[in-house]
Amino acid sequence: MIGRRKEIAELEDLYQGSQPELIAIYGRRRVGKTFLVEQTFRGKFAFRHAGLSPLEHKRKGMQAAQLKHFYNSLRSFGLESGEYPTSWFDAFFLLQKLLENKDCGQRQVVFIDELPWLDTPRSGFITAFEGFWNNWGAHQDNLMVIVCGSSNSWMLDKLINNHGGLYGRVTYEIKLSPFNLGECEEFLKHNQVKISRYDIAQSYMIVGGIPFYLRYFKKGLSLSQNVDNLFFNEDAKLKFEYDRLFSSVFSNPGMVKSIVAFLFSKSAGYTRKEITDGLHITDGGTITSCLNALVASDFVMKYVPFGMSKKQEHYKLIDPFCIFYLRFVQGQQGLSDLYWEQYVKSQAIVSWRGLAFENLCFRHISQIKAALGISGVASRQSAWSKRRDDTEGTQIDMLIDRNDNIINMCEMKFYGDEYVVNRDYYRTILRRQELLSEEISKATAIHSTLITTFGLEYNEYSSVFDQVITLDELFS
Repeated sequence: MIGRRKEIAELEDLYQGSQPELIAIYGRRRVGKTFLVEQTFRGKFAFRHAGLSPLEHKRKGMQAAQLKHFYNSLRSFGLESGEYPTSWFDAFFLLQKLLENKDCGQRQVVFIDELPWLDTPRSGFITAFEGFWNNWGAHQDNLMVIVCGSSNSWMLDKLINNHGGLYGRVTYEIKLSPFNLGECEEFLKHNQVKISRYDIAQSYMIVGGIPFYLRYFKKGLSLSQNVDNLFFNEDAKLKFEYDRLFSSVFSNPGMVKSIVAFLFSKSAGYTRKEITDGLHITDGGTITSCLNALVASDFVMKYVPFGMSKKQEHYKLIDPFCIFYLRFVQGQQGLSDLYWEQYVKSQAIVSWRGLAFENLCFRHISQIKAALGISGVASRQSAWSKRRDDTEGTQIDMLIDRNDNIINMCEMKFYGDEYVVNRDYYRTILRRQELLSEEISKATAIHSTLITTFGLEYNEYSSVFDQVITLDELFS
């Protein structure tokens, strides 16, 4: 299995334990949650079940369909024939009987995938699950129940942060995040897709580190050809993925899509109040649930811009797939099947690469800190802008505010060759340093840092940067 070494080690440690475990695994759709569990515990399941997608079934009769499907899974794992359960209390009692009959003292692994889909309206599912765990499961030292779900709002609100009978009952949680650049490279090589690191970075800027999307990349094709196959051909594989991404995993997909579209309009993001005002919606529990789920799904990052208070916390859209789709695919009519190949050098795509590379860097903070030799130093990352009057101001792509009295003032440049600093840009960097120095303590030093693809061409102006981080270091 590519990547996931940390998560595999955590699950294997829990498997070797001698106490009951209720493990919740969550993360955005298509990130590989099911694959992780199935590959780690292949051949070790005492029971395995996956909920039915509400998109493929009519709402009426959905509870009965879920219960029948659950019963069939019980039968396939050895439950003797009997009547179909008519409630989730009956269903979990049958699961208890199955596990008791199979118990030989060894670890019993129960895996329920897409758990939120089982919780149909007025089904009493969560109460029944609570009863199963609290009254029986939590007292079985050899029981390991793993539940997964792409509906992060449900996983967080009704399970992990439950304030009722399941309060504090989850013994371990794993948030499964997208691949980083190094893992993307490993995945593509495994599938014999041969493209340069420069193009792997661009693929990340398009689909993110989502294994399900990367598996569509075909060997023998260029990056541009693969992008056209994914988004712009008549039978493009991801043509309808954007709508499915939200409708299948969010209880309020319309509002979530509105928030994402609104955040897309400003790369630095917005405060919560700006979001509610801009969308003309009430500031309450619903918006809280939506924003928390978007953050948990790695669609959005939450940060406090440098120099601002916690009250001015911003939400910034960082999901590459969403940004790419909204910018180039949604609402476009009559695009050529070879759109990306034909326009790959256009100014619109060149401009997009610059902003997309900034997002890539924000998602690889640990690699940036390792390249700087400060992995063990606590820090905060954010963008920063300042306007002194109507004519003068500045914007800095990323500030790494460190606890060792250093601030890395980072510039990101996605460039096809070594980057060249000219006289005007040299002056711009000096001016940004000057403006930033007015905002920080005299005990703090500023290190100008360039993050770019192939490094820096040294000339009379290149000394303006104290450190240079290349694309290769982001793959570490």
